[in-house]
Amino acid sequence: MALSLPNLYPKGDAYGIKYFELKTKPSQLKLSFSYRARAKAALSSRSSSVEIPRQWYNLVADLPIKPPPPLHPKTFQPIKPEDLSPLFCDELIKQEASVEQFIDIPEEVLDVYSLWRPTPLIRAKRLEKLLDTPARIYYKYEGGSPAGSHKPNSAVPQAWYNKLGNVKNVVTETGAGQWGSALSFACSLFGLNCEVWQVRASFDQKPYRKMMMQTWGAKVHPSPSDLTEAGRTILQMDPSSPGSLGIAISEAVEVAAKNADTKYCLGSVLNHVLLHQTVIGEECIKQMEDFGETPDVIIGCTGGGSNFAGLAFPFIREKLKGKIYPLIRAVEPTACPSLTKGVYAYDYGDTAGMTPLMKMHTLGHDFIPDPIHSGGLRYHGMAPLISHVYELGFMEAISIPQIECFQGAIQFARSEGLIPAPEPTHAIAATIREALRCKETGESKVILMAMCGHGHFDLSSYDKYLQGSLVDLSFSEEKIKASLAKIPRPVSS
Repeated sequence: MALSLPNLYPKGDAYGIKYFELKTKPSQLKLSFSYRARAKAALSSRSSSVEIPRQWYNLVADLPIKPPPPLHPKTFQPIKPEDLSPLFCDELIKQEASVEQFIDIPEEVLDVYSLWRPTPLIRAKRLEKLLDTPARIYYKYEGGSPAGSHKPNSAVPQAWYNKLGNVKNVVTETGAGQWGSALSFACSLFGLNCEVWQVRASFDQKPYRKMMMQTWGAKVHPSPSDLTEAGRTILQMDPSSPGSLGIAISEAVEVAAKNADTKYCLGSVLNHVLLHQTVIGEECIKQMEDFGETPDVIIGCTGGGSNFAGLAFPFIREKLKGKIYPLIRAVEPTACPSLTKGVYAYDYGDTAGMTPLMKMHTLGHDFIPDPIHSGGLRYHGMAPLISHVYELGFMEAISIPQIECFQGAIQFARSEGLIPAPEPTHAIAATIREALRCKETGESKVILMAMCGHGHFDLSSYDKYLQGSLVDLSFSEEKIKASLAKIPRPVSS
């Protein structure tokens, strides 16, 4: 089924807008964003010596045991680069399979990064005071990007590499809309058409994210939709389906696989996405050194895993070298607990079974989580590389219900001033737990937290919490058992 994409970028400047051909480098663009000034001003009073990293870090190179390979969904054999070419451009396929320790960041990508990077590392002194804890709390804040989260760290290089490959159209999925808005922003810089399938629950909960994507020129559909076979199949089974990231991935992958001029972009899970996000941790290591601190505990939320990996992986490298020994803790919602309740097995990355099989912690590819407000964490599986690291014992995981998370978010907002997105409220809640334990024990631990985005488009969720109508959504053991029973068994796992 071929979908015709409209010309979203008319030539000339009939609307007072020009897009940038490949021959125009971002360094030549005079973009009047305030993000660069804000980020640098915030940084100047905290860790002025830090520069934007010039290389991404690949944790695979340093692991004592390499992760299991992805498998072809039909043959169950290790996937070959050419098997991925209908979906991804060549450079991203190379990065996905790379075992190099560092990969150079293109100058064109660095120039766009400079709109908001480096991002600030902030000590949460007011939160410490509120909690009356001897712990020292730091958070790495990614909310100053144009899209308001960490997601442009991968969206920009993905758009750039597709532009280099003469790709015209890209398609993707999004949950809360942070990834979709990030890719829309990146595509607007490089003149690519962008089409987004947004999980229905978040499409309805967060209308301003949709408007944000449309402002940057993207076409946005609620998922499941009647535009794809995968979407129609789900709607036939459940016309009121809230959707899931797995379903939205199926729809986007289907469109990319059927159109030669279209490639698929993914906002989390895969190795190359986690690779791009390591600019967060690389900056943070140097910023912690500026503070004269070494983290004892590193905490981040996990859905697919991009934000968590971005902060944690460079620190895991230092841990493997024996330089530091932090406890690294992933936090997931109790309604979608892939690490803490899932099984480690080969499974599809999408609901329809169109993607390669990946060895990961999974709740089953057709598991549809309850519509919690942390839409970006509603994914049935965990990034294979994070799953592998978890199995090796280099990190731990916990789950926290959403009411406790919003309680922590309110404490954070009323002390630090920033209103967090629902996703990082899980990291905040876990940080508060750790800080209160320090209060009981008298330990002055250094806690480092990933604060991956702001919640300015999530205020309806805060309204429900403040009005007392937010409820904790858990998972059904029977539902997970039924979903896990459908996991393919290609090899002994």
